[in-house]
Amino acid sequence: MTDNRVIQWHYADPEMAIQSANVIGRLLQAGYEAYWVGGCVRDEYMRRPVHDMDITTSARPEKTCALFQRVVPTGIKHGTVTVLMNGQAFEVTTYRVESGYEDHRHPTEVAFVSDVNQDLTRRDFTMNAMARGLDGTWVDPFNGRRDIDQSIIRCVGQARVRFREDALRMVRCIRFASVFGFSIAHNTWRGIIAERDTFSWIAMERIRSEFDKIITGPSPLAGFEMFIRSGLYARMKSPFPYTGHDQRIMDAIPCVPDQHVSVRWALVLLACGITAEAANPLLRAWTFSNKQRAAILDLLVFQEKSLTDAPGAEVDNDQLGWIQSVLTYGDEAAERWLIMQRSLMAAGAHTVSKEQLQLMERWLHEMPVRSLKDLSITGSELLHAMSMRGGPWLGTLLNQLLHKVATGKMNNDRESLIEEAKRVLRDYEGT
Repeated sequence: MTDNRVIQWHYADPEMAIQSANVIGRLLQAGYEAYWVGGCVRDEYMRRPVHDMDITTSARPEKTCALFQRVVPTGIKHGTVTVLMNGQAFEVTTYRVESGYEDHRHPTEVAFVSDVNQDLTRRDFTMNAMARGLDGTWVDPFNGRRDIDQSIIRCVGQARVRFREDALRMVRCIRFASVFGFSIAHNTWRGIIAERDTFSWIAMERIRSEFDKIITGPSPLAGFEMFIRSGLYARMKSPFPYTGHDQRIMDAIPCVPDQHVSVRWALVLLACGITAEAANPLLRAWTFSNKQRAAILDLLVFQEKSLTDAPGAEVDNDQLGWIQSVLTYGDEAAERWLIMQRSLMAAGAHTVSKEQLQLMERWLHEMPVRSLKDLSITGSELLHAMSMRGGPWLGTLLNQLLHKVATGKMNNDRESLIEEAKRVLRDYEGT
């Protein structure tokens, strides 16, 4: 259990900190060494939120398993087990060294060691190669705190060796520099340039995950520019077809709230002149989910439509065109497109006027229905009321009803919808 000598964590969930201290305490009582290590130590020192707390120990994985009631052998061959303690989960890893990175990503050989300093030697960057003891003792053999104080990302040991071991570290380096606002040490940057051809070994899913963090971070432009300058963009399994970018559109990205990642991605593609048609296979190759891909593509199509369908002289026609776009692509896509336009406007790269944008926002707010589910009657109810069998015609009819209600040409009540449906069919049969 913990005692008064335990260090106080200020940026971690209190319960998580207590339970992780209990894990370390039990390992210490059994005669082993144990420390908090890596990201949690770094983030606490940087006064950033701590999201998880990893532990490193001299205890072999089977010894760790024997000490705790609930353990999941998540990576026991490589020395990692997950200890479950009072609703909290902690990765506990035996001190180890690694070798034989044949795929430039995963070690083929792992050897357990007894010295925490040896374990820290295998880690990527100095700021992540720090450990902290239960009593507050620091283990910082590569001056990670100094590099944090100087806002520098620096590899542990030789940068080329670190990147050759795990090529994903190159984009992680850029991500850390972008998110933290740090610079990259000269020798570390030279290591990226020297080893960038190994980047093609890395799965697109892992790269996209890192780039999502860059895009949603506080300085996405810095991360994007480093990614381009490094040449990594051309060395992915599915290369980014970069030939240049519109800086004004790129400047709009930080204006987008970071939770709207699809809007930020759409702006990156838009700034690089990548059309919706060209973006579709790229987003598939970059392992975006179908939902994410559709959200980004809808924004690009929306934008392309707004450029080709210039506002007309009559407000009524503009409103009808806008309503049809909302019905075609969905209100969520319309909301995200409006967010994108506000961001472009803030960066001086807008394609619609402020007045037109305000009208579109008002029109969207005033729409009585936005999709078929908002109609006061379903397809099956309509068939029953008309004593008819279904067919392709039903979908067409429902969309006609939706458009009329959305544009205010008829009320959204059951009887009106049935009567209008009967009228449309009579007119159709009479032609």
